[in-house]
Amino acid sequence: MNSYGSSEEHQPITWIKGHPIYAAHALVLVFVVSMLATTILMGMGAQGLLSSLGFSSELVLRGEVWRIATYGLLNPPSIWFAIEMVMIVWFGRELEKFYGRRKFLTLYAGLYFLPPLVLTAFGLVQPNVLAGRSGSFGLFIGFATLYPNVAFFFNILAKWLAAILVALYTLVALSNRDVAGLIYLWTTVAFAHGFVRDQQGRFSFPSFASFRSKPAPESAARPVARSRSSDAAGAGTMAEVDALLDKIARSGIGSLTPKERAKLDAARSEMKRRSQGR
Repeated sequence: MNSYGSSEEHQPITWIKGHPIYAAHALVLVFVVSMLATTILMGMGAQGLLSSLGFSSELVLRGEVWRIATYGLLNPPSIWFAIEMVMIVWFGRELEKFYGRRKFLTLYAGLYFLPPLVLTAFGLVQPNVLAGRSGSFGLFIGFATLYPNVAFFFNILAKWLAAILVALYTLVALSNRDVAGLIYLWTTVAFAHGFVRDQQGRFSFPSFASFRSKPAPESAARPVARSRSSDAAGAGTMAEVDALLDKIARSGIGSLTPKERAKLDAARSEMKRRSQGR
C-alpha cells in the first residue's frame, strides 16, 4: 500500500452533504461535546465532578490513573478553545490526508497521552496539574515540519512561525513559572517534530530492536566501488525527495503525479531501511 496514495486510509470516514468528514473532525466533535458538558456542569455547580477529571500528578501516583485520559475534557467555553478546534481541523486534516488515518491517530495519541505521562514522572520531584489541553499546537508543529515553506500571515513561512510561537510560549511559561506548561509544550513539540522526521526517514524513534545483539559487520566484504555508487545514488535520491517535498509545500500532496508519489514512497522506505540498519 502506498503511504502517499489514495488508499482507504487517506479517504474521509464519511461524507455529509458532499463535505468530507475525517478523523480530525471526529476529534473536534468530541471536544465540542466536552465543552458543552463542562459548561452545563459549571452552571450546575458540579465542581466535585469536574475536579475529578483534571490531571494531577500527585493523584495519578495515588492510583487515579484515569486522569491521564480525562484531563483534556475540561473545556470551558472561550475564544481560544474555538481557535484550537480550527487548528485541529485545519492542520490535523492535512496530516491525516498525507499520512493516512491510522498514522494520524497514532500521532494524536502521542500528543495527548505522552505529556501527562512525562508530567507524572516529573511529579515524583514536584507535583503538577494540567487541564483542558487538546494537542492542537502539536498538530501545527507537525504540519510546519511536513510543510515548512507554506506561507502564513504576512508571508511568514510555517517553519519560522512555528519557531516564533515556540519561543514565545516558552518565555510566557518561564515568566509565569509554569513548569507543567513548559514541560507540556516541549513534550508535544518534540514528539510532533520527531514523528514527522521519523516518517520521512530522517530520524528514528528508539526501538527495542536496537538493543538486540548486532550481527558481524558485512561492510568489509563489500567492494569499494559499490559503496561509492550507493552513496552517489543516495545523494541523488535525497535531491529528488527534497524537490518533491518543495512541490508538496507549494501546491499540496495532490499536485504529485502517480509516478512522483511512487518515487517519494520508495525513497521514504529506502531511507527508513537505512536508518534502521545503522
